[in-house]
Amino acid sequence: MSFLDKFFNKGPKPIIAESQPRDLSILKAGNRPQGPGVMAAQQDEYYVTASVELGNTTTKCVIMATNLNNSQSYLINKTVNMTRDVRAPKPGEEVFGKTVWGIELSKESVADMIKDTVLESLKKAHMDMDEDLDFVVRSTGVTAGFATTQEVGQMVKALADGCLDAGISHTKMAPAMSTAHLPKRLQKYTLLDNVMFDGAVVSVVPPKGKEVVANEMEGELVTAGIKLGAKWTEVDYRNPCVSLDFGSTLAGRIVNKDEPYASTVGNFLGLAGVISDSLAKGSKQIDQKNGAALDIFDPKLLKKADGKKHQEKAKQYAKEAHELINICKVPEGIDRFGTVPLDAAGAKAAGTCLIGCDVGNNADGLDGLVEIGAKIYEDEGIPTLLATMDHVSANIVYRVLDVAFEENLILDGSILGVTGRAGITGKKPELILEYAQDKFKDVVFVEDGLALGSAIMARCMNSMGTQKNPLGGNQGERCILKKRMQAQGTIPK
Repeated sequence: MSFLDKFFNKGPKPIIAESQPRDLSILKAGNRPQGPGVMAAQQDEYYVTASVELGNTTTKCVIMATNLNNSQSYLINKTVNMTRDVRAPKPGEEVFGKTVWGIELSKESVADMIKDTVLESLKKAHMDMDEDLDFVVRSTGVTAGFATTQEVGQMVKALADGCLDAGISHTKMAPAMSTAHLPKRLQKYTLLDNVMFDGAVVSVVPPKGKEVVANEMEGELVTAGIKLGAKWTEVDYRNPCVSLDFGSTLAGRIVNKDEPYASTVGNFLGLAGVISDSLAKGSKQIDQKNGAALDIFDPKLLKKADGKKHQEKAKQYAKEAHELINICKVPEGIDRFGTVPLDAAGAKAAGTCLIGCDVGNNADGLDGLVEIGAKIYEDEGIPTLLATMDHVSANIVYRVLDVAFEENLILDGSILGVTGRAGITGKKPELILEYAQDKFKDVVFVEDGLALGSAIMARCMNSMGTQKNPLGGNQGERCILKKRMQAQGTIPK
């Protein structure tokens, strides 16, 4: 920190990896043969993936193009719709789950929502799904309304149906069995002849045994996505690392540095963005059933919220809000925490510690936060309310990480990565960095971590690594291809 920064009481600036927008036709134009007399550069090849996600608040289709020579990824299109706009289940359709706000979902209604979102995204991107799109990964943040961890699979099937209804081939949603099954332009970039996909995503394996928490896939994707997003920065976000995703619900992982694959020693779950949503509902400026904090975000008000008066009041209101928020190591003997289904015994057997965030008992205390939000709005106005949301989210980070440190889960030299609407907006990155800068080797904030994770998942499933610029392995170390081949028995140890 410089002398002037100290003099004016300015801390270090958060490292934020923002999406790099590009037009796919322009990227592909760079691969066209050059004219006579022009020195030929290495031709770049782009792997184009779509991340299709239905969350509690938003439903997205995010199209990314990844340069297979250097792992740099670019945003082609991001189409976002509000999940609250999903059509109601029709008579005869089975309701198999609901969002954290109680919106009922059927397999058919989800498929319709996904179909419309995918087609809208492809149209905006001016893409041909057969010629331009290589792979599609589906994920969901909606786990609150399910009875068991296994039922989340029904949602993933519904997402697949929506993609198929949009016209996407099923072959673009399943890994290739061999190099020959990939398009010719991609065959030289795959390592399928050397290593097979064995479930490890960017050199991290999930907890052993059956699924221990319903948001496990979400945690897997955001950890991978932050690794990819960090490539836009100078941060080497590889193992050991900690990921936190602040969508409507909380997800993320604590990862060690075992080789060739690191283990998931901790898993975050519970409530996140819905806490801010509840505070926002107190203002009565948003829909009282399905409204979200995003509905009152305004750049001018956010700037005003940064004022000293609003910040000081926000700190006090945040303390009051946190009296209602329960953050702890998930106790044994329960099957749900913070609305998220889990298998506590399975997690213990797998050596994975579950750390959760709840309000009351499985969100039954959210009305208390609505009352606090109403008081803030009536006494202080929207700027203080926005500032309070920042401090409440930052304090959630402090508390879940404190539990992780108390349980000795986080290795020295770990890097923290944060993504999600309730973790990277407003003043939250600055507040989080203030806490974390002395506890972690580095801290990075990544936009669209889940979508980036889908882009990486698609590459991992088809063994498309970049040996010269690896995403997997440990910080500062070389590609782990040789160690993977030894572990799989392709070459002798």
